Amino acid sequence: MSWLENKLQYRGQFSLGARTTPVEPEINLIPFIDVLLVVLIFLMISTTFTRYQELAITLPTANGSASQSEIKQIHIAVSRDGRFAINGKVTDRSQLSNSLSAFNKDNAIQVNIDADAKAPHQSVMSALEAARDANLSNIVFSSQTTKK
Repeated sequence: MSWLENKLQYRGQFSLGARTTPVEPEINLIPFIDVLLVVLIFLMISTTFTRYQELAITLPTANGSASQSEIKQIHIAVSRDGRFAINGKVTDRSQLSNSLSAFNKDNAIQVNIDADAKAPHQSVMSALEAARDANLSNIVFSSQTTKK
């Protein structure tokens, strides 16, 4: 065998007579997974979610007259300095729940809490607790509209 035939037999391999087995290519999956995670995070951040408040609903209608019965009301006034008055009569905090229990003969009583704008928060909470202790659940806070 001549040198030229040897050269053609190896077909471009530059080895000194030792044949090597061909190396199979490997696919490295770690960069591929990293890229997919970045794309997933981007899609999660940029996706807009639907909101339940945007549902198109049609509310039912009713044809009825307003109730003619008058609602019994109890007015609790809370002053700026934290004092209480029930229907115009000044009451101590310790007597507040007892006084409300005396008015609670039936459950159709509405409690109006008229608190001064600068009344302490604790005084308003005390009025709410007294109404809860007297088993009164229909509670309304009064407010005044501002004049323009």
